[in-house]
Formats: sequence, structure tokens, C-alpha cells
Amino acid sequence: MSHRGPGARAYAGAVRLVKAAFGSAVFLVVAPGVVAGLVPWLLTDWRTSEPPALFAVLGAVLIAVGTGVLLHSFVRFVVEGRGTPAPIAATQRLVVGGVYRHVRNPMYLAVGATIVGQALVLGRPVLLAYAAVFWAVVATFVYSYEEPTLRARYGEDYVDYRRAVPAWWPRLRAWSPQPPRR
Repeated sequence: MSHRGPGARAYAGAVRLVKAAFGSAVFLVVAPGVVAGLVPWLLTDWRTSEPPALFAVLGAVLIAVGTGVLLHSFVRFVVEGRGTPAPIAATQRLVVGGVYRHVRNPMYLAVGATIVGQALVLGRPVLLAYAAVFWAVVATFVYSYEEPTLRARYGEDYVDYRRAVPAWWPRLRAWSPQPPRR
């Protein structure tokens, strides 16, 4: 049996945190970066049809909010969950803080909002069609893989969370989780 002192445990925790941050940064570029960056660029070449100013302003707000929520969510995975959003490097703990107290899938909502925002800023309906395809793929993934996986990994804690916090439409009052079960 190995006994590690407080210094060794602190070092191991710091290494885990750095690995989680690096893995999350890579995943941010690979997944949302491709979905909300590369694909929209390939579809539009960032060319605008000069939409009405109101659409452009609403789109810019959606992009800004979506980007902020996405980055906040990634930070929660590193700091609270001690892992990444990538299924191959999952969190050690169920992430239920921050925006996750209002909605279970803030990352997907953020990416979708960013794509819709780009459609409005650029005046490009093709991005609205792409956003619809994105939602269909994400919903299928969430219901067929992600939710059963989270249920298996986190058990009753996830069941309680799922019961209290909606998947897609944020609740106005933040949910307060019960202390973790032992």
C-alpha cells in the first residue's frame, strides 16, 4: 500500500488539472471549433448577404452569448469535473455547477446559438439549415449515447440531476444540488 503525503497528492491533483485543461482545449478546437467555425466557413466562406442591421445585431449577441457559455462550460469541466467534455477523457465528477444548474446541455445550446448567430450576421439561410441538422444530430447523440452513459457512470446523482434540470430549455431559478451520495 502506497502512502502519499499532502505534497504528492497536491502535485498529482495539479497534474490532473493541467491534463484536463489541455485535453479540454484540444477538444474545444476539434469539436466546437470545427462544428461552429470550420463548417460554417466552408458553407459560406464568411460572405455576407448584408442582412438588416437588426438581424446582424441579434446574431452578434447570439455569437457572444454562445461563445461565453461555451467557454464557461469548458472551464466547469476542468475545475469542477476534473476532466474534459470528450467522452474518451470524461470527468471524475458529475458537472452540475454554473450554467449546468439551469440546463443540462449548455455546450450544445451554445454551439447552436453560435451557428444561428452566424446565419443572422451573415444573412445566410444555409446556416439555419445547418443548425437544424446540428440539432437533430446532437439530440440523437444525447438521447441514445450521452444520457445512458451518464446514468451508468454517475447513477442516482445523474438521475436526480436529470429530473431537476431540463435538457434544452433553461430553468430561470438555478437548481441547488443535494450533497453527493456516499
